[in-house]
Amino acid sequence: MRIGLFATCLGDTLFPGAVKSTAILLARLGHDVVFPPEQTCCGQMHVNTGYQREPVPLVRNFADQFGDSSIEAVVMPSGSCAGSVRHQHEIIAERYGDASLRATVATVKAKTYELSEFLVDVLDATSVGAHFPYRVTYHPTCHSLRMLRVGDKPLRLLRAVDSIDLVELPEADSCCGFGGTFAIKNAETSTAMLQDKMRNIATTAADVCTAGDSSCLMHIGGGLSRIKAGTRTLHLAQILASTRTSPYVLTEAAA
Repeated sequence: MRIGLFATCLGDTLFPGAVKSTAILLARLGHDVVFPPEQTCCGQMHVNTGYQREPVPLVRNFADQFGDSSIEAVVMPSGSCAGSVRHQHEIIAERYGDASLRATVATVKAKTYELSEFLVDVLDATSVGAHFPYRVTYHPTCHSLRMLRVGDKPLRLLRAVDSIDLVELPEADSCCGFGGTFAIKNAETSTAMLQDKMRNIATTAADVCTAGDSSCLMHIGGGLSRIKAGTRTLHLAQILASTRTSPYVLTEAAA
């Protein structure tokens, strides 16, 4: 299958490891991964902040970059960006776009997936040959859980990882408090939610807290590092890309 890889803004600027691991994993599973070089932001940040007309050029560019019929699927290591493409792009195109944009957006929407749902729903794969000999807990991000409804797909993938010690996160479905600009506009509430999340992570004594969105991991990881928790964050793609022959090796976390 020829797969178009969308990096996302955070992946491009702050967490390239998650994007590279996604490409490595999909290639290891036998697929042709292509990276449209002119891709930009999906526009989620603008829409979530109330600016719906402004991201029209971003929505159009995304549709143009990934609308090529030779790209059979569009995959991204982000539930929030996948949610934006599958839900927000159609709204923007209907309200402010032309007929051509609406048609292309609909085409791209139908073949766009977050990584875990692509692996499980499209490739019918839960065991991807991963090896990760560490204690891990999983945080289900809000967009993947409530908008995309990926359910337990990330957990099914993690349970199949060789040598992993997967432990349940208490109150896992509670928001971490990030929410993009929510963390800035409602800093006190965001911090209180983060403290609850970190408290629950601490009970697991995990080496790693993983998730499908770098944005949530950035928020959680920043908090954990400040309190020297001894647990670090790592994207799901990086765990799934780790193998016995090419392992991801954790450095010692601050404690």
